[in-house]
Amino acid sequence: MKFHPSASMPALQDIDTSRDSDSESSTNPTVARSVSTIGLNSMDDEFLEHNPTVEPHVGYKKVLVTGGAGFIGSNVAEYLLNRGDDVVIVDEMNDYYDVKIKEGNLKLLEEMVEGQEGRLSIYKGDICDEAFMLDVFEKERPEWVCHMAARAGVRPSIQDPYIYIHSNIRGTTNLMELSHKFGVKNFVFASSSSVYGGSSSTYFSEEENVDNPVSPYAASKKACELLSYTYHHLYNLNVSALRFFTVYGPRGRPDMAPFKFIDRVSRGLELQQFGDGSSSRDYTYIADIVDGIVRAVDRPHPYEVFNLGKGNGTSLKEFIDLVQKHVGKKANIKVMPDQPGDVPYTCADVSKAYRLLGYKAKVPFEEGIRRTAAWYKEAYEKERIPVCPETQANGLGRAPSCVNLSAPTMTA
Repeated sequence: MKFHPSASMPALQDIDTSRDSDSESSTNPTVARSVSTIGLNSMDDEFLEHNPTVEPHVGYKKVLVTGGAGFIGSNVAEYLLNRGDDVVIVDEMNDYYDVKIKEGNLKLLEEMVEGQEGRLSIYKGDICDEAFMLDVFEKERPEWVCHMAARAGVRPSIQDPYIYIHSNIRGTTNLMELSHKFGVKNFVFASSSSVYGGSSSTYFSEEENVDNPVSPYAASKKACELLSYTYHHLYNLNVSALRFFTVYGPRGRPDMAPFKFIDRVSRGLELQQFGDGSSSRDYTYIADIVDGIVRAVDRPHPYEVFNLGKGNGTSLKEFIDLVQKHVGKKANIKVMPDQPGDVPYTCADVSKAYRLLGYKAKVPFEEGIRRTAAWYKEAYEKERIPVCPETQANGLGRAPSCVNLSAPTMTA
């Protein structure tokens, strides 16, 4: 990639001091923040006394959020806007799942800042497009990057690995290259608990060797972690890689089990249970994940990898039981063989994130499922869910029994 020389290039790291939250003359919406107000949940008293190794930046930020139309990205953008930051969204709006869902997320964000000039900028394009992304950086000059864009899905990556190399590895590299050249203060990106592969540990720790990924998706995330260290080493780019543990909640991805299970039980469709029900996941509610992301954005660590999870697992059988309880219907379960690429157990050791970020998940799994089921019921009845999840993820990884859409209408 060639950078076009211009007189503005030497000023890449300048900031508009009139937008700083310390400036009394600022006319833009800001929120006075302290260490205790940056999270989605109030912190325990012991957190308030906690003194992390990197003090949080509490002033105004302009944050580039890639994948900002997606589930996690849109929730991060919503939180940043609410607290007074400005947000630049880049999203290619791909059809991995129905684009209408992403358009709905963007509409929600636009309505939040209606009439507030400059609070939100949205660019639709591929993060791998060098010219496109250079133009975004030159126009917007973000000093904080929250990189949530990625091609997701373990099973689809086995069927089509090439797009994961393109979107995840090439896209992340392009963003890091621009970030170091434009003087970005902190680069935070989404990794995944999938990098732990078939680890037999009770709690997955960041100190574990993760050189044996079991899917192209996991391999692409591990590759991004390695490349991010290289950019830190070569250019002193501050980087935090966040290993998410199965994120769920309202507005969740329709190809993920929490959404699919609630949807299928609600509508009386067959629910596929892969394996004997003993497999376990560390399901993490979206509010807790966003809390961890924002804490990482606010703390520019030189280079760190953090687990973000609930810190305890839930078996598939218990998961289905809770869905039945909070939907109020019995599931029509079909037991299926285990899926290639899936790992039998995930559980996060979150002690490092607690120590360095002050992070601790607050929402128990049953409460999260209750909230998600209540959101689904309202969204379904008001026709805010545009498509059935059986058609999502481009049909990859779907068994024939998933395509029966002629099910009874959901009742209260």
